[in-house]
Amino acid sequence: MQTQDFLVEIGTEELPPKALKNLSDAFSQQILQGLKDAGLSHGPSQSFASPRRLALRVEQLSDRQADKTVEKRGPAKKAAYDDNGEPTRALTGFASSLGIKPEDLDEVETPKGTWLVYRTTETGKQTVELLNAIVESALAKLPIPKRMRWGAQKEEFVRPVQWIVMMMGSDAIPGSVLGIHNGTSTRGHRFMSTGALHVDSPSNYENILKDQGKVLADYQARKELIREGVTAIAEQVNGQAVIDEALLDEVASLNEWPVPLLGNFEERFLDVPAEALVSSMKEHQKYFHVVNKDGKMLPHFITVANIESKDPGQVISGNERVIRPRLSDAAFFFETDKKTTLESKREALKSIVFQSKLGTIYDKTVRVAELSERISSRISGQPAMARRAAELAKSDLVSEMVLEFTDLQGLMGYHYALHDGEEQEVARAINEQYMPTHAGAELPGTVTGCALAIAEKVDSLVGLFGINQPPTGTKDPFALRRAALGVLRIIIEKELDLDLLDLFSWSRQCHCELENDNLETELLEYMLERFRAWYQDEGIPAEVIHAVSARKPSKPLDFDRRIKAVHNFYQRPEASALSAANKRVSNILAKQASFNDDNDLEIDSSLLTEAAEQELAKRLSSLESEVEPLFEAGRYQEALAALAQLQQPVDTFFDDVMVMVEDEAIRNNRIILLGKLRRLFLKAADISLLST
Repeated sequence: MQTQDFLVEIGTEELPPKALKNLSDAFSQQILQGLKDAGLSHGPSQSFASPRRLALRVEQLSDRQADKTVEKRGPAKKAAYDDNGEPTRALTGFASSLGIKPEDLDEVETPKGTWLVYRTTETGKQTVELLNAIVESALAKLPIPKRMRWGAQKEEFVRPVQWIVMMMGSDAIPGSVLGIHNGTSTRGHRFMSTGALHVDSPSNYENILKDQGKVLADYQARKELIREGVTAIAEQVNGQAVIDEALLDEVASLNEWPVPLLGNFEERFLDVPAEALVSSMKEHQKYFHVVNKDGKMLPHFITVANIESKDPGQVISGNERVIRPRLSDAAFFFETDKKTTLESKREALKSIVFQSKLGTIYDKTVRVAELSERISSRISGQPAMARRAAELAKSDLVSEMVLEFTDLQGLMGYHYALHDGEEQEVARAINEQYMPTHAGAELPGTVTGCALAIAEKVDSLVGLFGINQPPTGTKDPFALRRAALGVLRIIIEKELDLDLLDLFSWSRQCHCELENDNLETELLEYMLERFRAWYQDEGIPAEVIHAVSARKPSKPLDFDRRIKAVHNFYQRPEASALSAANKRVSNILAKQASFNDDNDLEIDSSLLTEAAEQELAKRLSSLESEVEPLFEAGRYQEALAALAQLQQPVDTFFDDVMVMVEDEAIRNNRIILLGKLRRLFLKAADISLLST
């Protein structure tokens, strides 16, 4: 079978920069999957992406599908012929559906008898006959939220398509994609290249674009070139470029021929908080900022032009003219905001609705202040500071700076609080209230910040669940899932002794009357669900999570310790036998109406008649005094390790002792013995659920 290189390029108007990388990855994956599904073998592949193109090259693609043996089973032989040996309707119908005669069928012997089968060889199709459909299918499956039409075209895509390159070897593949005929001509840079560029072979694709069209088609190579250029330019002014990966991706998606250039701005703007300057440069202009070796911002920025200008000074000057008004605005907003205190700004929050049934943002600050104070007291913080931070936490929302740069909320509150003479801890807490902002993000660094961040999130959770508006499906307008995970992360990673049920109760007391009578129960279950997703992401088996969740621990730190201990126990050689034994014990106890897991009945040693039950009772009594203090101290791993010693006596007990004997006193005594065994393990988790 012969092979040739295959190339497909979708040439478009400028693609959305933030979506380009995902579109490219999906485009390549879908085509490669289509080739696999079609049974077409190939060698290495490489994807390409730039603002005006999505492309994929596949090396050594087979020029046709392999021939395939097809076997279709028909009716059983005994059902295929009647008593006279004539074909039945079942046989004639099967043969007719295949366009053959009954005598063309073969027989095959199976354990269930003889069956008639049709065997044939299906000739593989030529690859060029399949590629258009494979590419069309791949394009239809791309993650495009909203597609558009252009001109008189009925086809749809994320942006208007201008040309299509589809080649097998040096020849164009007959046909069309998205209503445009396939060709071998691509287009170069919008400004530095003119006319069509002929691609003589897929292997020369990127070199032709680079040498003749001034386009670097390899996305990753273009991205690294930008990184190196930006880094080198910053070093020219004894600085270091701060390269945010998301911004780098976006800049790489905006440029086909990137040229990094250094610009400057007046030093007076450095009096403005650096974050505001960065926001102006990064979000609006896609500039990289520069810092010195101490991390202090320098009056320089690096822009990446999509053109090799004969007079780069003009390009730099133009960018400096564009950024100067933005920085001037930031400086003006900062100076204006400092003329009034955060406390005085708080009054304006009374006119901003948080949620129609839960009141205004001001009302929220009142509730959060009370809750923060109570949480701070519980975690050995400074309650007065927590209350103060909560009262001022939302005031920067009405500042000129945050109204313009919404991503600076909290951070500007920090700067304004310091300017107002507030305590450092109060100022830091205001900035930390939204932490963590996403999975894996930074947590509050102060005790006051922890109290405020927890209170802020719990208030939203309790309020929204309290008015029966929890998240549903993909809708979570108040980001309650993120809030729940944030609360859990702060409590666990900061090792705070807080009980979720206490937090819900305290928060409920701060609210006016709420509608949901089942609030605490529903919220606890919701938080436990967040735990399940969290630990599954960490590779904890579902059985372990289920075993701990069954006990419904409401202290996140305690829950975490149990999970780690049970996971460790789960991997011990004794775990399987003890889990199975606990399951057996659970089933026995479930049938005893007079017994439950909270019973605390004493064993009558005089009724222990069998050696195995005497040994189990002895070991239980010894271990009970050893592990009780460990459970009380939350040292679950040590406690379960000690209880693992019970495997042998438990196994022997079930091998040698009949529990459900006729003698009621002996039977009940053995049930109490098993109850004590189960109750010890339940102090950590329901390990019977570890048994599959």
